[in-house]
Amino acid sequence: MVRVVVDTNTLVSAILSPLGPPRRLLDDARAQVFELCSSPVLVAELLDVVSREKFAQRLAAAGLKPLGIVGEIRRLAVMAAPAEVPRVVANDADDDHVLACALTAQADLIVSVDKHLLSLGGHYQGIAIVTPAEAVHRITG
Repeated sequence: MVRVVVDTNTLVSAILSPLGPPRRLLDDARAQVFELCSSPVLVAELLDVVSREKFAQRLAAAGLKPLGIVGEIRRLAVMAAPAEVPRVVANDADDDHVLACALTAQADLIVSVDKHLLSLGGHYQGIAIVTPAEAVHRITG
């Protein structure tokens, strides 16, 4: 089964929008089409982001709460705990946690729209870095 690390901004898009490739990935993770991988640091970042005031109204309208969202991701994901986080992305240390998680989880794909991750040339140590649309194509054909 394909192992995938989905970065925080893509997960937030999936949660807030009922349509589009990010939501398709979340739905496929729920259906166990692929193995979602995460880490304690990435889950904490997700909680921080979905707890922001700017998302409160949209989440409430959808009947969602930050702790419920994070709980679901914890249940869906294989959790990886990287022993070390190498500095790779000069402009955004948070992106290094995505890379470290992917390495530790032995992921096949990193899914992101983050310009720093995508600027690594489409891969990191043999792990493809792709957009949500490309991930959907690779996972489901």
